[in-house]
Amino acid sequence: MDESEEQEAVDKSRVLNVRPLRCLVPVFPSAPSFPSFPHPPHAATPFVCTPPSGPFPSGFAPFYPFSGSPDPQSMQSSPPFGFGGTIPAPVPISSFRTTINGNAGSSRRSSRGRGSSQAEEDGYSDGIHVSDAEDSSKVATTKKKTQKRTRTDNIQDINVASSDVDIDAMVDKILESFNLMDFDTFRRADGDNESVGYIRLVYDVLRRKISQIEDSKESTPGVTRRPDLRAGTVLMNKGIRTNIRKRIGVVPGVEIGDIFFFRMEMCLIGLHAPIMAGIDYMGLKVSQDEEPVAVSIVSSGGYEDNSEDGDVLIYSGQGGNVYKRGMEITDQKLERGNLALEKSLRRGNEVRVIRGVKDVANLTGKIYVYDGLYKIQESWVEKGKSGCNVFKYKLVRLSGQTEAFTVWKSVQQWKDGTASRAGVILPDLTSGIEPLPVSLVNEVDDEKGPTHFKYSSILKHSKPVNSTESSTGCNCLGGCLAGNSNCPCIDRNGGYLPYTANGVLVSQKALIHECGSSCKCPPNCKNRVSQNGLKIRLEVFKTKDRGWGLRSWDPIRSGACICEYAGEVIDISGPEEVGGENDDDYIFDATRTNEPGEVILGVSNGTPKVPCPLIISAKDAGNVARFMNHSCSPNVFWQPVLRENNKECDLHIVFYAIGHIPPMKELTYSYGLVPPDKAYQKKKKCLCGSAKCVGYFS
Repeated sequence: MDESEEQEAVDKSRVLNVRPLRCLVPVFPSAPSFPSFPHPPHAATPFVCTPPSGPFPSGFAPFYPFSGSPDPQSMQSSPPFGFGGTIPAPVPISSFRTTINGNAGSSRRSSRGRGSSQAEEDGYSDGIHVSDAEDSSKVATTKKKTQKRTRTDNIQDINVASSDVDIDAMVDKILESFNLMDFDTFRRADGDNESVGYIRLVYDVLRRKISQIEDSKESTPGVTRRPDLRAGTVLMNKGIRTNIRKRIGVVPGVEIGDIFFFRMEMCLIGLHAPIMAGIDYMGLKVSQDEEPVAVSIVSSGGYEDNSEDGDVLIYSGQGGNVYKRGMEITDQKLERGNLALEKSLRRGNEVRVIRGVKDVANLTGKIYVYDGLYKIQESWVEKGKSGCNVFKYKLVRLSGQTEAFTVWKSVQQWKDGTASRAGVILPDLTSGIEPLPVSLVNEVDDEKGPTHFKYSSILKHSKPVNSTESSTGCNCLGGCLAGNSNCPCIDRNGGYLPYTANGVLVSQKALIHECGSSCKCPPNCKNRVSQNGLKIRLEVFKTKDRGWGLRSWDPIRSGACICEYAGEVIDISGPEEVGGENDDDYIFDATRTNEPGEVILGVSNGTPKVPCPLIISAKDAGNVARFMNHSCSPNVFWQPVLRENNKECDLHIVFYAIGHIPPMKELTYSYGLVPPDKAYQKKKKCLCGSAKCVGYFS
């Protein structure tokens, strides 16, 4: 057979299986009038790229060196993430096939997913994976699902909603406030509690900022807004991620019971790299060969998993076209993730398990709970509902770990009434005042409850407080809408609603302006988030050594409103009225400040701006906020909120979640620093137990 006949016999529609070039750094030929890359005079012939035959697939544009010349500025700019010019790890070269429908192939090294629709995951739909073998600035892609779905070859393509806001400048400002402008290579490879916590906070703040900007713009037909993916892409491009080195077992800085509302969060901190795939795996060298082993799985209801048992999980394998529309469902194959799970069964290595549970606040969303380490006990093949063969894996949770998923199951049983909450003294401490009951629980000793007080959900003033600023209120009869430049309430908040569409605070501010009595908008206005009572199920419980505390039965999103501090506003005419032997333990003083350098949510603006003096006593009358204890590592912060009122200063203190808070986690905030003129107040021993505990609080 001659050369021409051999070329004609090649099927050009197939994806080429190109293995990583482990020793050779590609050197592209120079374009005219552009300097070539430096290489030793006696080095091998430079690597030359040959254009693929046929047209570029849909969604791809010709690029250098296949067409045109590079941009000199981009070639001279410093590489992302602080890496040098060398390739830090072998990088698989992904090739594509030239076919009519333009489907793009991806690297075989990627952890390809079980194919579950992301619409059942985060309330969105995506098909993206980030491989640890890649430069952190690049995002691997998956095959296009169908012609009807939005192409997801690049995260940036999913969220192309443009705005006049400089996203990069906004990101730099946020990173600077968290001191993350220089995220070194070491912290990218191996994280810790601090780096993981900061990355999660920065990601959520950035995601909400982007969401706030997009909410103020009119939606574009055919464009899917994905602030979660856009925020993740921005952080990856800046190297703000950690634990990029894949590992078996524990991930530094991630604790059992941690919750996530987006798959991208888990990717950024190295808990689970694929953004859609349910199985994450890595290669382990055995003799001269390399075999895949599973490192983590996500079970979120996309497949026929049996997840009712809190310590045992029956997990279904990937593949078989289960969620590929228009494609015939087939038997699953022992490859990719399925093969990795089978190898892990034989090796007996630990596998991280993340369980997805329904987000009751978002009908299409999921909440992901890190449930700790499991081991695969057995595997088998059985017929699925489709009649095709499905791989099944039985995973058993390792003993001695902190409870996580079982806590969720217990709380759900309390809500459903299928199980009784132990230690309940009162089923509803509020006596129906709040929209949701607040249980009073003691599982520690025989105390029957806190000292007597009257439950009140409002802030009472002994006398009106004159406002220093005029307030006309808004005329938004249907409610304030993001992007309404004629709304005075939005204008007072800097041109944006302070909350996202789902009622989450975008960022901490010196002062938030909510609609109030002088506004014509309805009670369900998006700018009245703190005014409609409790939205989460809380319980007051007896702690072991700090009296009574407060925690939630429900998961709480970062930035979510928890409650306000209710009670009686007192007039302080002199320092002798607060302090001394008869100190009121239920005093909230809005003149207190945060610890130096403390950044809570977003860009720190220093001391909260309180337009009028506000000191609240909840000793005789108050709400659940009076039970929140101090912590040197709080998960809640307070925020001054001024409600529009043309008669008086209607100032309130509202509490919001710093980060995501799982069910049954105690809610705490920092009592802060007293002003210099009140330094006489006695200090109390702090028992918060935090690693950052300073030993006392005032």
